[in-house]
Amino acid sequence: MVDTLEHPVDAFDDHGPGAEHGPDEHHGPTGILKWITTTDHKVIGLSYTVTAVIMLVIGGAFAEIIRAQLATPSGTLVSLAQYNELFTMHGSVMIYLFAGPFAFGALANIIVPIQIGAPDMAYPRLNALSYWLYLTGAITMLSGFFTAGGAANFGWVAYAPLSNSLNTPGAGADLWIGGLLLTGFSAIFTGVNLVATIFYLRAPGMTMFRMPIFTWNMLVTAILILLAFPVLTAGLIMLYADRHFGTHIFSVAGGGVPVLWQHIFWFWGHPEVYILALPFFGMVTEILAVFSRKPVFGYKGMVFATLSIAALSLGVWAHHMFTTGVVLLPFFSIMSLLIAVPTGIKIFNWIGTMWRGEVWFSAAMLMAIGFVVTFLIGGLTGIYLASPPLDFFTHDTYFVVAHFHSVVMALVLAGMAGLYYWGPKFTGYLLNERIGKIQFWFLFIGTQVFTLPLYLLGLRGMPRRMAVYPHDPQWKFLNDLSSLGAVLIGVSTILFVVNVVVSWKKHPAGDNPWDGQTLEWFTTSPPPHHNFYRLPVIRSERPTWDYNHPEHHAIAHAPAEVKR
Repeated sequence: MVDTLEHPVDAFDDHGPGAEHGPDEHHGPTGILKWITTTDHKVIGLSYTVTAVIMLVIGGAFAEIIRAQLATPSGTLVSLAQYNELFTMHGSVMIYLFAGPFAFGALANIIVPIQIGAPDMAYPRLNALSYWLYLTGAITMLSGFFTAGGAANFGWVAYAPLSNSLNTPGAGADLWIGGLLLTGFSAIFTGVNLVATIFYLRAPGMTMFRMPIFTWNMLVTAILILLAFPVLTAGLIMLYADRHFGTHIFSVAGGGVPVLWQHIFWFWGHPEVYILALPFFGMVTEILAVFSRKPVFGYKGMVFATLSIAALSLGVWAHHMFTTGVVLLPFFSIMSLLIAVPTGIKIFNWIGTMWRGEVWFSAAMLMAIGFVVTFLIGGLTGIYLASPPLDFFTHDTYFVVAHFHSVVMALVLAGMAGLYYWGPKFTGYLLNERIGKIQFWFLFIGTQVFTLPLYLLGLRGMPRRMAVYPHDPQWKFLNDLSSLGAVLIGVSTILFVVNVVVSWKKHPAGDNPWDGQTLEWFTTSPPPHHNFYRLPVIRSERPTWDYNHPEHHAIAHAPAEVKR
């Protein structure tokens, strides 16, 4: 076996990726001991994946209970106090414990090192620590349900003074803070690891502008993590100090400023929107190109759009604070509108990638297209909310709930696309395509049936965060419709679990079932311990495609007169 660390030049070969395979020489523990002690990025990534999907199921279960409560105006399924716990923990689980860890913990861990030809992450032990911090933080946060006072109930944004010890006493809130601190440190360590890995462990020939878009997006995401998460960590420590050590940082009574928490939280929270979204943008970009049989349309444009989004995301936090009266409305409105421009560039480039391509409507491709449509709806409604007069009208209504649920459900669609696309790479087996396509239609239709009525509810004045509401026939019908959509989404989740169980080790994938373009499809499925036996010569951002289709590579790089 060629050691790609010690002999990087010898690792390049113009023979097939399977022709020179020898036995995997790695020896070590197996079973549960392997999982506990491993520093292999693929095993750690798989652990992240399983844990994040479990969090998705838990957060989804909370959502189903919430929608069941709201299906009738005076619902009695849960008490008012329990409802506050449910919507707080639903948002917390979906944002902190599912979407982020799945994006920059799960698939990034598995795919990024392989995409750049690296044998592992730069700091394998730190990588393992990151996962265990995430798992411990998730358990810590959820354990609030088992305390006497119940789980945290101040909303997933923990606004002061609602989150002080007087208004929300009990261990549940403290466990929420502790769990979020642990997962925050996990994210910071992962960010350090991703930056170091991408900068220093790329294979020879893989220049920055030969990196796949997914890797580019993960690099930018990691940098945003390093800028944003320390701010949230500091804010959480201040909040805990206010609750237990007699400080008055966010308390008016002691000379503090409650709105300072909003500044701290949203200075983290708006970059966090793109920390969540950019990895999924990268997944969808890869999938649309592979299943359209084309290179990414406007590759460099996509890279610079990603960099622009990252830069602008640090200057728009206060558009969440228009109604506080303490921020400069024109500046933050203009900045919020500007960030729609590079995001729109991505939409057009995704369409351009599919345009006149040989489109293969696999389950992964359908999920990716569903993401584009759903994210477009969420993005367009975000432009409305960037206008202060419209935001004043809709801020505390279900319109805002609909907007961010369109965005989050788009990310769920993209995450499912990533699992169907890359699942065969790290398991060696394909999921059932027929079940996957049925799941897509339940998920896509369910998402629209769930979110679109909420926009109308918001425009008709229904406040958010309410467990009961007036007996308005229009509100009742729209809530029933939204609850039906939630049921369809629940069915889609069950179908995914069924697909995993039914397909387990039944359909061997082969090394490259999709005729993929990037480097992860050059190695075996699953990859060996150090990822590669040999590497192809890297001449573009699509080295595996170049290797498998030399005639296309020759045409693409021929002089202009030859092409004509």
